[in-house]
Amino acid sequence: MKRFHSNGKLLITGEYAVLNGAKALTVPTRFFQDLLVEKVEKPTLTWKSFDKDDKPWFEAEFKIENAEVNCISKNASSEVATRLKQILQEAHTLNPEVLKSGSFNVETRLNFNQNWGLGTSSTLINNIAQWFGIDAYVLLEKTFGGSGFDIAAAQNSTPVTYQLTSTGRKVLNANFRPAFKDELFFVYLNNKQNSRQAIAHYRNQPQENLDTLIEKISNLTLQFIECTNLQEFEMLMEIHETLISQAINLPKVKTELFNDYPRKIKSLGGWGGDFVMATGGENEKEYFRSKGYSTIFSYDDIIL
Repeated sequence: MKRFHSNGKLLITGEYAVLNGAKALTVPTRFFQDLLVEKVEKPTLTWKSFDKDDKPWFEAEFKIENAEVNCISKNASSEVATRLKQILQEAHTLNPEVLKSGSFNVETRLNFNQNWGLGTSSTLINNIAQWFGIDAYVLLEKTFGGSGFDIAAAQNSTPVTYQLTSTGRKVLNANFRPAFKDELFFVYLNNKQNSRQAIAHYRNQPQENLDTLIEKISNLTLQFIECTNLQEFEMLMEIHETLISQAINLPKVKTELFNDYPRKIKSLGGWGGDFVMATGGENEKEYFRSKGYSTIFSYDDIIL
């Protein structure tokens, strides 16, 4: 049996703007997804996906004929089966030798809640790419799309900066572990954001000041990494939130949901869902709990 492993992700800086070449800071998480592949003597590929409680949440069978991957299960028309078929088809097209070599039992295992937006899709893409021996970024482009920062997090065990350039993507190790990390925490907003919808919304906004936005966000990313003072870090969070709010024409999450919060809050990834980063200690965490947001992680509990 072969095992493939990919880390989940948080995007600390550069949401939306990373799509147009801004330098973004992404961190791998302690949450991950594994892919287990066992070669078997039977005519079909059997797929089982297990959640964080080790309960199966998706099962399907696939058959490969004439270079085509087809789902032969009763749930073949479901959204999950359709998406998985697409991914396997693209992987098979990029490297047909793998599925030609025999049949397989495949299991995926998450150790985090699928709704948290920590990279259920990107970890799957990266694991399948490892199995097939293909470029995960190419597989992402042919399936989900996006900038690819989440693949960078999946493949690295330390924070990295990620940037799309005219000559390709640049992924560089980033020395990001703030001295004040104990005063940073991460809150799940009880709502999973649809990344494709968030990207589409961004693409539909006026793009006349795009070059200025890219430059400012890239500079902020470097300042986030170099910052050694919490007050300065909070100022950087506020500047970043203001720039992105103007670019996507949406209110800041603090304005919309937590207007009376005494410290700073920054969205991470697509606005309107998933996780936010907040500053403060136990009293500030209790503020969020009192409002019904009970999924809260300290820096060391979530970031690898």
